[in-house]
Amino acid sequence: MDDAADGMTGRYLLVLDDDFLDDTDRARVAVQEVCGGERPATTREGAPAPGRPRLFPELGVAVAELSPQQLAAARADRRLLGVEPERVRHAIGLSEEYLRGFRDAAQFLHAQLTAGAVAAAQFGDTEELTWGLQATGVAESPETGAGIAVAVLDTGLDLEHPDFAGRDVETRSFVAGQTVQDAQGHGTHVAGTACGPLAPSSGRRYGVAHEARLMVGKVLGDDGTGTDADILAGMSWAISSGAQIISMSLGADVRAVSTAYETAGRRALAAGTLVIAAAGNNARRSAGNPGFVGVPANSPSIMAVGAVDPSLAVADFSAASSTVDGGQVDIAAPGVDVHSSWPRPQVTRTISGTSMATPHVAGIAALWAQRTGARGQQLWAQLVQAAQRLPLPASDVGSGLVRAPGA
Repeated sequence: MDDAADGMTGRYLLVLDDDFLDDTDRARVAVQEVCGGERPATTREGAPAPGRPRLFPELGVAVAELSPQQLAAARADRRLLGVEPERVRHAIGLSEEYLRGFRDAAQFLHAQLTAGAVAAAQFGDTEELTWGLQATGVAESPETGAGIAVAVLDTGLDLEHPDFAGRDVETRSFVAGQTVQDAQGHGTHVAGTACGPLAPSSGRRYGVAHEARLMVGKVLGDDGTGTDADILAGMSWAISSGAQIISMSLGADVRAVSTAYETAGRRALAAGTLVIAAAGNNARRSAGNPGFVGVPANSPSIMAVGAVDPSLAVADFSAASSTVDGGQVDIAAPGVDVHSSWPRPQVTRTISGTSMATPHVAGIAALWAQRTGARGQQLWAQLVQAAQRLPLPASDVGSGLVRAPGA
């Protein structure tokens, strides 16, 4: 099957009409009426009691349990732009399917090299820098991300990691019963790429926007999965807390665009916040399968990031554009053999995925935001205009390789 059978939570996402976006009290009343009289909790009130509806005012989206009668009424309610089942999403790059794809990619690349079909890699890690920072021009950029807030929504962060010691990191967990502490590793790795230090405690530099204000929202649990409600709560928190950029290396292999995520992305752009998400790792190009961009990256208002390898070829696992409106890859970034931070005691690790490409774009977006003052849609345009064109189909890499502002 093309689309993953993501688990349903039994709840529903309610997308309110734009008229309710700037009126939290009115939005709360509307949700309360749809849900049979129970007052919804907002993001600012913390975790609600089980079964209680939740409202994310900055997004105009709510999540609630509905009876069959309430569901039918909600779908006919003109105050709602959409009603859709809430699903469980995952950190992109953690599944067995991904691991098989990484193995296939390595075998495919080896076969090409053996046959002389491709040249040796153009880039490689040095003692000073990862290949990704070299390829994207980060090392030569005078910008640092200072004054720009980047929110990483993932599995959290190793709060005692030596490379973040003394860093003022704003954190919040949206996963019930779990702290922000990262027990999985994925979140620490992507946060490191986006906003890691200029001078790590050991080894090469791997972080892009080392002076950005780092915000870490734990929206995926220690098993690498999370609900739409927790992810949307993280997005709402990030926007209300002033994030100019949201990095999300998460999603699901579902072709259909989610009304909730598209509306959230559109409203984020209007608020001056650019949402950047991983295109997905469901391709098997070596086997003739280009894959497709999944939720939430296939939302027209969310920037979808594909992955390239050190020779600037599209990664074997990197999803290609699909035919749905918004299902295109918008830009590409280093996503193969990416070295970054990892929870102690390992401290650093090298892994691959569009998850690793996404924080490169988020960090570089912070550099452009610092230089030009661009926000929201203008920042999106800045990134795609500055991208390095590659001799690859736009369906694979969008506008090309993301590039940092030069000296």
